Amino acid sequence: QVQLVESGGGLVQAGGSLRLSCAASGRPFSSYAMGWFRQAPGKEREFVAAINWNGDVTYYADSVKGRFTTSRDNAKNTVYLQMNSLKPEDTAVYYCGAIRDGPPTPSIGLYYRSSYKYNYWGQGTQVTVSS
Repeated sequence: QVQLVESGGGLVQAGGSLRLSCAASGRPFSSYAMGWFRQAPGKEREFVAAINWNGDVTYYADSVKGRFTTSRDNAKNTVYLQMNSLKPEDTAVYYCGAIRDGPPTPSIGLYYRSSYKYNYWGQGTQVTVSS
């Protein structure tokens, strides 16, 4: 079992920045790749970013590429999502998830993007970007 707790959400003006954290406890954190997803009211949960078990491979949705950066500190059992140049359309509840990592095949990025494959989820943190 892995418990995930997100923090760092809040209200920010367009163009501003936030850093989300996701603290993990339970099974060895380094066994899992970590993903960030978001869900806006009336919309499905969508992929934002993912990072593999040791942090040397990352993936991003096109909508956040160049603005968001995910990183992890396995010594602290924590994954981060640095969000810069925020836009009103980034407003959503942001969730972190843990997924058992797999071999670095060409399809690993698609695997990370599949929310239904994730083993554990945090409770979510609200991010609101005002225009």
